[in-house]
Amino acid sequence: MPLKSSICTITLIPLCPPKQARVPTALALGSFDGLHAGHRRVINEIVKDGKGIPTVVSFWPHPREVLYGEQRLRLDLPSEKTELLGPLGVEQLVLVPFDHSLAALSPEEFVDQILVQTLKAKKIAVGANFRFGKNRQGDAQRLKELASHANIDIVILPIIEDSQGRISSSRIRNALNEGDLESAKKFMGRPFKFRGQVVEGKGIGRKIGWPTANLQVDGRKFLPGIGVYAAWAFLNESKTPLPAVMNLGPQPTVDPNSPSCVEVHLLNQQLDLRGKGLIVQPIKRLRSQKRFEGLNALSKQISNDAKMAELILQSTKV
Repeated sequence: MPLKSSICTITLIPLCPPKQARVPTALALGSFDGLHAGHRRVINEIVKDGKGIPTVVSFWPHPREVLYGEQRLRLDLPSEKTELLGPLGVEQLVLVPFDHSLAALSPEEFVDQILVQTLKAKKIAVGANFRFGKNRQGDAQRLKELASHANIDIVILPIIEDSQGRISSSRIRNALNEGDLESAKKFMGRPFKFRGQVVEGKGIGRKIGWPTANLQVDGRKFLPGIGVYAAWAFLNESKTPLPAVMNLGPQPTVDPNSPSCVEVHLLNQQLDLRGKGLIVQPIKRLRSQKRFEGLNALSKQISNDAKMAELILQSTKV
């Protein structure tokens, strides 16, 4: 999603470039990808005492994409993040456009130009592992030193840990890669979901009695590991969950050379989904992908998948 520098995109809260933010601000600085418990603790610091407009500040695109050409998929795209931040008391999400000129700013220049002059911060909250400035030279303690000269209150929050180590976005990604939706939900404090637009497919699922909605998903969105899942689907912005089976990955039986895709079959539903949007909430991975001898064998397996998904979803709260 490109950063829009001319207008704010409104969902539940505004998503803005720095110069269009309402000021003065109380800032939570960080990527906040996945909005886990550690992130929410930092955010709580800026909403509780009214020292400025509660504002989350993140970089877009990810610094490593600009500096090293790495693709960094997001657990939460900016448009999704605005919906999640509003209920936490945040009033605006500011995306700082990350480019080489920003990367060249020293810690002192970053604090002065972005936090003081542009965002007029009155309070800033960060996690203990926060880094900023050229070559990541600045840390949380350096931020505290620099901000004190501008009479900005700084709060540094400790990293939250459990018996397995620190709670982090990386652990959420690892859980999703393994198809472990329960652990991902525990870390995030909410179910993992993603959006897609229904696009035209090859129609093979319909021919074998299992019509699927082929979803076009934003290429920057992180998705679970390849496999077949029991899932809930929500049509457009509907709150009504529809039981479904989701196939995520290539199509080894139909077309072994096909790229990875997302296909959703709604259980016991016959709806025309062409051109519509779906929100998908995968619940449990049923199995890994495999190649079958033919379409009949594939159809029988999908029937088994559907029965298993129904049983799982009947005992699952949305």
